[in-house]
Amino acid sequence: MVTQQKVALTGNEAVAMAMKQINPDVVAAYPITPQTDIVQYFSTFVADGKVKTEFVTVESEHSALSACVGSAAAGARTMTATSSQGLALMWEVLYIAAGFRLPIVMPVVNRALSTPINIHCDHSDSMGARDSGWIQLYSENAQEAYDNTIQAVRIAEHPDVRLPVMVCQDGFVISHSLMNLQVLPDEAVAEFVGEYVPGYPLLDPDHPVTYGALALQDYYFEARRQVADAMEHAPAVILEVGKEYGRLSGREYGFFEAHRLEDAEVAVVAIGSAAGSAKAVADALRGRGIKAGVLKVRVFRPWPWREIGEALAAARVVGVMDRADGLSTLGGPLFAEVRSALYDRPSRPVVVDYIYGLGGRDVALEDIEGVFGDLMHIKDEGRVTRLVTYLGVRE
Repeated sequence: MVTQQKVALTGNEAVAMAMKQINPDVVAAYPITPQTDIVQYFSTFVADGKVKTEFVTVESEHSALSACVGSAAAGARTMTATSSQGLALMWEVLYIAAGFRLPIVMPVVNRALSTPINIHCDHSDSMGARDSGWIQLYSENAQEAYDNTIQAVRIAEHPDVRLPVMVCQDGFVISHSLMNLQVLPDEAVAEFVGEYVPGYPLLDPDHPVTYGALALQDYYFEARRQVADAMEHAPAVILEVGKEYGRLSGREYGFFEAHRLEDAEVAVVAIGSAAGSAKAVADALRGRGIKAGVLKVRVFRPWPWREIGEALAAARVVGVMDRADGLSTLGGPLFAEVRSALYDRPSRPVVVDYIYGLGGRDVALEDIEGVFGDLMHIKDEGRVTRLVTYLGVRE
């Protein structure tokens, strides 16, 4: 493990620091709250000559990701960043980047989608992009946002994967909060990510390729199946990179973190910054003799359904905390995935959903303690009276 520097950075500063150390060939930039800081901080590294990056300012998020597609197809290590409506404006290009198998890395600072207009955090933006073919990593704090950004480069560029990666962090909760974290030396990050070797660069005249060809019923199906194959290869690569990063930094990463789940009777599943609060509440409840645990999701795409099913199978009641509403009348997207992961288990817990924190509404420790209280009540009563609860909403 290398010696690291302890610093205080916001989540956005931490990601910009990681990008500086990665030193990508091209960064396309368009500002949107609360992501703006990332490209703004990174622009100072460009201006000061601390990176070799070609910094491309564009007129919209659609253009930002379009520029990234062109850059990555040409053979350059490429990054951008966005939030909320900006991610929504990228929508059609998200599918193109994944379909072209371009290893673009994009920090996403999670923010609610309109309407009403709101600049604060929820996960409706990235959850809406979950089926676009991008790998999605979620971060609990600035340390994980930094670590995930560095690992994302290796995951995206692995020959068995070659898919774009979103690195998500909660807007304002993480992006603008000052936190202590450990940062690696520049040379250690440079060695970890290595030199980029593009798979099929457009600008290689000796090996001409075509991007963006028409494929109707003759080949479209096969092309999409290859994207699915790449996603199926990703879990092994994510674990391999997480272990190697652990040897470098002392912080090993997997699909999720199982906190006191080994004998938990009631468990909460959380994603993003709320996971830290949930772990603190579970620890307090353990002190009162309540067997509480938490599963913090790090990797949402590809969905590690086998491992999550195994991790939760012994619990009697599971409460899923969704910071996005699927508007399906059956809870949020995380709830649907967790419930599905448990469906084929020979014995499975009762699973209920809590939609919380939309548009940046705070979720307090007392709110999460209330969730655990509900789960204990369901365990004792043996029945569910409400499958989906809107936590902390006025109704």
